[in-house]
Formats: sequence, structure tokens, C-alpha cells
Amino acid sequence: MPRVPVWKSIATELEGEIARGLYRPGDKLPTEAELSRRFGVNRHTARRALGDMAARAVVHSKRGAGVFVTSAPLDYPIGGKVRFAQNIRASGRLPGRRSLRIETRPSSPEEATALALHPGAPVIVYEGLSLAEDVPIAHFISCFPTDLLPDLAVTLEQTASITEALRSNGIPDYTRISTRLSAVIASPTQALHLGLRDGAPLLRSESVNHAPGGRPVEYGLTWFAGDRITLIVGDTSPG
Repeated sequence: MPRVPVWKSIATELEGEIARGLYRPGDKLPTEAELSRRFGVNRHTARRALGDMAARAVVHSKRGAGVFVTSAPLDYPIGGKVRFAQNIRASGRLPGRRSLRIETRPSSPEEATALALHPGAPVIVYEGLSLAEDVPIAHFISCFPTDLLPDLAVTLEQTASITEALRSNGIPDYTRISTRLSAVIASPTQALHLGLRDGAPLLRSESVNHAPGGRPVEYGLTWFAGDRITLIVGDTSPG
């Protein structure tokens, strides 16, 4: 019978301790050096065990802080009044965003239709990662009409919050008019951004947000890590 690699045995032992509640969601695991001493292996072997656990989303690493047990999937309501930061804070976690690009370019046919623009009309594109306690939970691409929001790109460079950026550019509020959900698999780039394996399951959301008065202000695509979030569909607006 083939011998089980040492790194896999370490991963199995740690996962058993997590299952027994010795390490709970959000708890920090021992360091590579501490694991090396405990199991009598070199740090490379300990690192490989942690890396395997991270690839399966059992744990996640925070740069400069260590490796932590992954929290249970968080509930994320999808309704008329959808605010990322509000949803994440409601789950008891700290929201964050990491910008990947902000650019102005001609709109695609899908973007132009969603935003009620002429084909090829310029749009501002904001791509990034949505975070909960520094853990990436979603990859998003949002498009905005340049004619309505000419200074939005500059504002987005100053604040990661789309809600705040829109407010600063004369859009005090917005409402989600439509949402389409589908199941897809992660591309190699998305897997890299989200810390997943290639082909991991994602939940894809396609949505359109309108400003007061009915003008479309945002066309968004979001890919949620399937094992880190539970989407709740319904009317979640106040009142």
C-alpha cells in the first residue's frame, strides 16, 4: 500500500482538530516553524500542508498575520437595496475592496444595452475584489456611463466604495432593477485572485442598478466564491 505523504498526514491531522473544534472559524493556526517542531519536519513540508488546506478553502492566509481557519459561508442578501459593506458588516465581518483596474473605454454591446447607451459609447470600468476580513469572496466588474458620471474614475481612485463614489458624483441612492444568477467555474485568473483551484464553482451575478428617476447608472458582473457565500434572493429593502 502506497505510503501517505507526510505533508498530507499533517493536513489531515490539522483538519481533524478543526472538525473537533480545537480551532474554530477565524482562529489562527500555528506558524510553519511551530508546525515543523510539532511534527518533526522541515518548514517546506509544513508549508505544503497549509498550502493544500488553503487550496481547498479550509484555511486562508493574511499577509504578515498568519494562517486562519476559514469562516463559515456568509449570508449575502440580493434585493432592491444592495450595499456590499452593509451586508458584510451585518455578518459580523469587516468589509474591504481591492482595486484591480479603473479605465475608460468603449462599451460592449451588452454594456450599452444595459446602460441605455449608444453602441460603443464610453463607459468607466471598475474591476476589483470584494473582501470580508481580508478574504476575497468575489471578483467584480462594474460599468458606469461616462456622460452621466464624467468624474467617477477620479473618485474611485480615492474611495473603494461604489456607493460613496456615486454619492460624490450626484447619485445619492440607487436601486437594483434586475439580477440574473448562474453557476460557472472559475477561470485560471479568477482562481488566482480568489485563492481557489482552477475550475472551482462560482456564482455569477449580472445586475443593473438605476438612479432615482430611472436612469441606469451601473451594469455589474460579480463572481462569488461558491463555498464562501450564500446568496439570499428576495426583497431585502428596508420597510
